[in-house]
Amino acid sequence: QVQLVESGGGSVQLGGSLRLSCRASGRINSFNVRGWFRQAPGKERELVASISPGGHIEYADSVKGRFTISRDMRKNTVDLQMNSLTAGDTGVYTCSATLGQNVIWGQGTQVTVSY
Repeated sequence: QVQLVESGGGSVQLGGSLRLSCRASGRINSFNVRGWFRQAPGKERELVASISPGGHIEYADSVKGRFTISRDMRKNTVDLQMNSLTAGDTGVYTCSATLGQNVIWGQGTQVTVSY
């Protein structure tokens, strides 16, 4: 019954910023955040930023220096600060986690970068 709910998406101008948040609720024993992914229409889903149980962080090359992932273990949230947004950042952003050996996904939040 674990749910991941994303928020913070929207439409921003080229070069703008957004902060996405993902909150986990329900029974979260053996729960670990994987990170944030995104998918543009007709494209494959890609990893944006990951964070390991030990706190190791990896970013896609395309977002390094612009995006920052963070988590709050007490609030069961993982955030993604996105700066200097480009058209290539447009897509549906989803957070992901593991529950035991199962991978779970949020429903996603739309990010649109307009120009």
